[in-house]
Amino acid sequence: MHTLLVTGGAGFIGGNFVHLAVNAGHHVVNLDKLTYAGNLATLAGLSGPGDHRFVHGDIGDKALVASLLREHRPTAIINFAAESHVDRSIDGPAAFVETNVTGTLALLEAAREYLASLPAAEAALFRFLHVSTDEVYGSLGNEGRFSEHTPYAPNSPYSASKAASDHLVRAFHHTYGLPTLTTNCSNNYGPWQFPEKLIPLVVQKALAGEALPVYGDGRNIRDWLFVEDHCEAIFAVLAGGRPGETYNVGGDSERMNIDVVHAICDLLDERMPAERPRRELVRFVRDRPGHDRRYAIDASKLQTELGWRPRHDFTQGLARTIDWYLANQPWVASILDGSYRMERLGA
Repeated sequence: MHTLLVTGGAGFIGGNFVHLAVNAGHHVVNLDKLTYAGNLATLAGLSGPGDHRFVHGDIGDKALVASLLREHRPTAIINFAAESHVDRSIDGPAAFVETNVTGTLALLEAAREYLASLPAAEAALFRFLHVSTDEVYGSLGNEGRFSEHTPYAPNSPYSASKAASDHLVRAFHHTYGLPTLTTNCSNNYGPWQFPEKLIPLVVQKALAGEALPVYGDGRNIRDWLFVEDHCEAIFAVLAGGRPGETYNVGGDSERMNIDVVHAICDLLDERMPAERPRRELVRFVRDRPGHDRRYAIDASKLQTELGWRPRHDFTQGLARTIDWYLANQPWVASILDGSYRMERLGA
């Protein structure tokens, strides 16, 4: 049993990680600011041989983070806390700099001070794992994949803020000796994803019979990674990753956006037939500024060094995701109106 400080653990990827960690027997201290995309409903029904403590707070609050580190003495900090939606970053980049850059810096500083306070044996075991994105690498052409040696070329305020945080993590390792690990993942999908992202957004609109807006010509390509596979990769990196190293995590499932939308429509039509095929709801809309054309991850380093591979192909993972959303419509409703978050915070 390990004690883990997880930041952003009421969000999509962080919440899935918390479920797996508690189920694996770990003690999880979960620090989350509960912005619009963080919700305690994600943690409902949490069970397993481990235990869980939720703390409502900001990674930028150094005093709070320092007190949690002193009290719980975690063997690792896993930083999921981030603003992550590209469209929102275009409308308001300042919030992304505040959380992704300034917040990460504050967390790194707290971790460095904590590490210095530990006995040598505990310090040798400590890790700071920073969860990042493939979007820091920019846009690919028709060939090739992002490796850990691909130069950074962020094209949105979101990816620029994540690139800055990645550089800070690297600098804290090389300057101060903080035992950091960084993972750069491809597009995640699965249970508990906030319905502003492509897959859950299309599910909700298609169920309501609304138009399905697709940017540009719909031929932008992403490498899709089932969220549980991503979380298992993070566990593998925590257990065996070399401090100071970066590990790319991909699902080996490249798909055009329009093909993803069509696949969702077809799966919903099989499960809940409508008067007309839901593919007829697709509407192409003006492309967003700076929309990267293609992402694809080379995860061979992670596979070779640590033996990780994704367990879900896209067809299997998407079907499982659709079934989860159909079975959890009350969760979606609570997320969209914020009632669960406000009710629970007021309790």
